[in-house]
Order: sequence, then C-alpha cells, then structure tokens
Amino acid sequence: MQNLNLKDKNLYYIGGIVRDEILNKESFDYDITYVGNAIEFCKNLEKNNIGKILQINEPFGTVRMLINNKEVDIASTRDEIYPEKGHLPVVSDIGCELKKDVLRRDFTINAMAKSTLTNEIIDYTNGLEDIKNKTLRVLHDNSFIDDPTRILRGLKFSVRFGFSLDNHTKKLQDTYLENINRDMSYKRLKKELIETFNLNKQKAFDLFFEQKIYKLLSEKELKKPEYNIENLVKTYPVKHVWLVYIGWIISDNFSQNLHQNLPLNLPQNIPLTKDEKKIIDDYRTLMDANIDSDNYSIYKNFENKATEAILLYTIMSGKDYGLKYFKIKDIKVKINGNDLKNIGISPSKKYSDCFDYILKNKLKNPDMTKTEELELAKHFFK
Repeated sequence: MQNLNLKDKNLYYIGGIVRDEILNKESFDYDITYVGNAIEFCKNLEKNNIGKILQINEPFGTVRMLINNKEVDIASTRDEIYPEKGHLPVVSDIGCELKKDVLRRDFTINAMAKSTLTNEIIDYTNGLEDIKNKTLRVLHDNSFIDDPTRILRGLKFSVRFGFSLDNHTKKLQDTYLENINRDMSYKRLKKELIETFNLNKQKAFDLFFEQKIYKLLSEKELKKPEYNIENLVKTYPVKHVWLVYIGWIISDNFSQNLHQNLPLNLPQNIPLTKDEKKIIDDYRTLMDANIDSDNYSIYKNFENKATEAILLYTIMSGKDYGLKYFKIKDIKVKINGNDLKNIGISPSKKYSDCFDYILKNKLKNPDMTKTEELELAKHFFK
C-alpha cells in the first residue's frame, strides 16, 4: 500500500491490511479510513490531481477513488448502532474519533490502525498481543448478538491463520448458538459462508460441526458427513465450492418448507442465484432417483447435472456412481438424425430410442466407430 503515497495526519490504514502486514501475508484489502470527512478529503485529492473520484456513498461517508491506477476505498471514521439485532447497522456518527471507529469492528486482530504519515500502529484493543498468541477475541459481549455472521468470520480466520477463539469469546459464541435470533441478514450470512467454504479447507467443515456453527442454518441437530470434501474438490474443481460443503443443509431447509407448503423465502433459507438453485435442484433429483449400478443408468441420471450436485450426491449418498459418471461422461453417440435419414430410416419418435440403444452399447465399447454405430442403428430398425 505504500506505493499509493498518501500521507496525512488523519489518514490510516485499518483492519485487514494492518493485520496482514503484521502476519507478513499478502493482503487483498485496501482499507483506509480518514478521521473526519473523507468525502471532502477526497475532493481535495482530486482537485490536486492526486486521484479521481469514481463513486461517493454519502450516507456512509465513503469514497471510491482511482489512485495510481488502483481502485481504493477511503472511508470516514464512523460509529454504528444496531437498532435491529442481526441486521445491517445504522451509521450514527460520521467523522468520529479513530477509537470509536475501531471499536465497532469484529475481532481485536482486525481493530488496529496504522498511520500513513508516521507508520505508527494504533492498537486500542491489544490486537498485537492477540496476533502473537494466535487468539481471536471479540471487542464486546454483544458482538455476536449484533452480528451473528461474525461467528463465521471467526471460523474463516481460524482456518486462514491457525488462530483459536479465546475462552470468553468461545463462551459468548456457544451461548448465542443456543439461542439464535433467526431474524438476521441471510444475505450477509451467505457472503460469509461463501468466503469461508470457498477456501476449500476440510478443517473449516470440521469446526463448523464441532462448534455447532451449522445451527445458524438449521434448527435440527445435524451429523457431519464423514467424507474428505477438500480432496474431492481438488480432484473435481468447481465454481461454487461452498455448496459442495453445505448445499445439503440448504436443500434440507427448502425441502422442509415445500413439504409444509411454506413460502421459500423464510429466514432460514439462504438467497440463491439461478445457477445455485439448479445445483440444489439437481442434487435433490439425484437423491430421489433410483440409480442402478450399470453405466447406462449412471450416464442417463447424471447427464446434464451440475458437477457440484454430483459431488454433493457422492458425499451424502456414500455411493461412487457420480465419480463413475465423470469417467464415462465424454462418451457420445456420433450419428444423428440426418445420418439415419441417409440410410433410409424415416423420422419418428423411435429415433430417440435408437440413440439410447446405441449409447448402451457404446458405454460397453467406447471405441465404437461411427460406421459401427450405423450398423447398430440398422439392426435396431429391422
């Protein structure tokens, strides 16, 4: 971040970027805060040709700027309150002192600031000591009540950095998980689920169950599938890694609501995109199907199903049919309707049956040529 060359007595790097520098890790955060009005500060930067303002968010006092060809968010210091526990906070004081801004954050390791002018670390909460001791500690006793997604953030940091919750924080987490406020921001919860499980770490999944964090998603007692999902995803890479880990829990929630004729937008349901819904639908279809162990049955049942859904089926069914499908999925019938017409077979509904007949045989003999396929077609229509 030093190459941004921004120096001001009221300007601080804050949060993850400070933590990562202390841990000697690459940071993807550009968290900068200005003690005072960041909007006016950024307007002066633009006036002096130091950067270009791309976007202003007046209610939050934040500005997105282009500086040295990098997009940077500069935020006014602010205090927040939670009028609705578990939902987004409301800004109560823009331009407050640095300490107030720091104390609204999640864990002490993310509550440090570094002066852009002097490089001094400002540490009101003993975050440096907690980093040294590999400890995750919340800043106040209502932290999880205000924002239960911090529980998932704690899980994510545990896995990323090898840190553990301190005893008091763990007790606060356990207490909250015994009495969850279901009226929370499930959009925010989804964001943290994605960030946590897209790391593709089996340890995250193990701790998710060991610490009963899954209760944020389900009111039932759940048993962890005994499967190394991390290795499975490494072997069969997918886009939506998080759904391979917990899609079955989300599916169970949807299924319960369907069975009870309840709306699908209940709080315990994570909002899903079209692609994500297809994964869940494909998974449910596979779990409900009567799949035989022969290659043809496997091929027809798994064809056109999302890879994530196939992996979910593998994990939850304990059967290797999906993994067998990956080995045969590229076997295709080469002839088409025009080929059948060219050998004198008139179009009919039996075309489809013919192609299935050839596929069955080709799954037994993958090296079958197009000429051999045509011979099979002729035999089929005799």
